Amino acid sequence: MTLRVERNKWILYRHISDFNLLCKVAQILKSYSKATITKAEKERLSLHLRELGIYSERNPELPLDAINHKINQLSYYMFGYQAKIDGVDRFMFSPLGNLLLKNFADKGKVSKIFLTMLWAVQYQHPHGGTDKEFQLYPFRLIFKLLSDKRLENRLCAFEVSYSVVFTKKITAEIYENLVSDILELRKRSNERLAVLFQSDRHAYVNSAYEWDYYASTLLQSAGVLDKTNGEIVCTLQHGNTSTFRKITRSCVSIPDDLKDFANQLLTQCSFLEKPLLLNDTERLKIDVVKEIYSFYPDVLLRAIGEDSEIGLLLELPKLIGQYANNPENETSYLFENVLADGFNMFYNVEAKGIGGAGHTDIECLYLTKRKKFAVESKSTASKLLGINVGRLREHREEIGGEYTIVVTPRYVPAAKRDIVGTPNVIILASTFAEYLYNCIDQNVRKIDYEDFDSIIMDNLGKDISRDISDMTLSKFATAGIR
Repeated sequence: MTLRVERNKWILYRHISDFNLLCKVAQILKSYSKATITKAEKERLSLHLRELGIYSERNPELPLDAINHKINQLSYYMFGYQAKIDGVDRFMFSPLGNLLLKNFADKGKVSKIFLTMLWAVQYQHPHGGTDKEFQLYPFRLIFKLLSDKRLENRLCAFEVSYSVVFTKKITAEIYENLVSDILELRKRSNERLAVLFQSDRHAYVNSAYEWDYYASTLLQSAGVLDKTNGEIVCTLQHGNTSTFRKITRSCVSIPDDLKDFANQLLTQCSFLEKPLLLNDTERLKIDVVKEIYSFYPDVLLRAIGEDSEIGLLLELPKLIGQYANNPENETSYLFENVLADGFNMFYNVEAKGIGGAGHTDIECLYLTKRKKFAVESKSTASKLLGINVGRLREHREEIGGEYTIVVTPRYVPAAKRDIVGTPNVIILASTFAEYLYNCIDQNVRKIDYEDFDSIIMDNLGKDISRDISDMTLSKFATAGIR
């Protein structure tokens, strides 16, 4: 093993190490849903957090930096994402974030839900800080290592601090090398380890502090890790201060009641998967963020016994996103079916799948205004390359439709240019699914198509995803507190 000097590493949030307090912040934030947060309300929230021991103001002006750090930590752990609408910062709770808060009294379910949220954490991260050269799922890697018998199903704090958090990407070969590095580290005495950690004190003191003091402690309090304290390897000076941080042999492992579920997650959502790129040149960043936060694997629903009516309904927006991506070109017909179900969720829309050569995929009747429209499902494993507007016109005229909605997971810019000046619009599958999900989550039983129709009529020939997204945030997001 060679000495290394590498300053870039994973950034693990270090503002709250108590999971219950983090959830309390989420619950308070949730209670501000759709409210306008005035300065007085900000101060009231600050005082509330202070009473709970979550926030202590540093001066009489009650600065909000600490609260904003807490909200960033919620975003980091996938409770929801942040967006600005009409100049107001908003927080949109993710499906998993909402599910966790609704089941908070059931610790067995909460641990499984939060472990699934960790599975969604990726680098690049929308609200992280980790350098963009890191491209992997960090917690999937950690739990893969904890499932490795060669490592005795455990990781020590010094191993995470020295090796794991410097991993930039992951392949099968890189993983094997990482396991070898960890096994080599375990052979070293405290004295030899101290030499390694002193080689780049600034990087290692921060990695140890973030993991051993905060992240692993938070995960332990959430019930997703067992942690045992170990002996001190050495201490490192924190910057130029008089504070020293401990490098320890404290170890973490997967709790017995989560081992099977962790293996199910590893099987369905591999640690080797490539994360989404925030700087995708052909997608808006907000669209990538939505896809990241829509993570909702069916293995979780089965594990927590979510087989009620709401569980079945929640499957619909998830399936819209899943089938839209059309892995192996095998799910196009399934995409059509779930889209028809999706449009039938509007109380004043009657949707029927047609499909087949020369026909639109879905024929819809907007009952309130007695007008028809067509829906074309464009599932694709890559990006939609173009739209044949002539064919869409034929399909639309066959049913007497006024306009056509093209639903697709992603497309190249040329596809949007194809529909300019025509009675067609594009909406991203993830955006449509997010709207339906939030209606379900907020128990909106009478979902009205009027808002959709108005946006479409005002934006024919365009991509309406941003307009639908803004409407979703305006209706369902929590007002920000900046």
